[in-house]
Amino acid sequence: MTFTLTVSDEVRALAPGFTHVAVEAHGLVNGPSGEASSALLDDAARRLAARLAGRAPHEDPHMAAWRATYTAFGSKPSRTRNSAEALAKRALSDGGLPRINVLVDLYNAISVAHLIPVGGEDIDRVQGGMRLVRATGDEDFVTVAGGEETVEHPDAGEVVWRDDLGVTCRRWNWRQGPRTRLTEETVSGIFLLESLAPLPVAEVGGAAAELAELLEKFSPGARIAVHAPGPATA
Repeated sequence: MTFTLTVSDEVRALAPGFTHVAVEAHGLVNGPSGEASSALLDDAARRLAARLAGRAPHEDPHMAAWRATYTAFGSKPSRTRNSAEALAKRALSDGGLPRINVLVDLYNAISVAHLIPVGGEDIDRVQGGMRLVRATGDEDFVTVAGGEETVEHPDAGEVVWRDDLGVTCRRWNWRQGPRTRLTEETVSGIFLLESLAPLPVAEVGGAAAELAELLEKFSPGARIAVHAPGPATA
């Protein structure tokens, strides 16, 4: 992997059943959401409904594991839901899933269909690789509130993804900052699929392979690599 992802020992101690698979892609072509990416989102919502069979998203065992983990580092999971649960709720609502841009639509479709948190970062906007750590509380998280850029700080002990400049995603996978998000100018991306026990690792790998196929379909000729679970610790 030309892009580094590390998980701290503190996070591994908090969630020993944590696994993630990364899909690294270069030579991507992004653009506005269209009929094809929109159809994938609609299909993902149908797959989710079949998977849940009438249950609420938080009743799924994988989502329950994420709720327990959020509670363990001091977050209230009913108020700050993991990204997969939040997307699933939107997918099942009358309004349906948002359409952002092609690359975001692709990874959101995989997240909803498999009920796995999936994130995407613009490699060219990340400084020095990414690390999953427990925050000290002094880190900067640059976000937008009321149309204005603002700086927040995570809670001490909160699990965050960060790079050399600051926090890129708060509360593990709850809210991504705008600095590293995928835009229509993105050409290189890292897509992260995150899971906890009891979800089988093979299912995460299958979801990553499906995402890689979609990226190749929508960006023919892109250089795509799926990196197996088990990154270095930091």
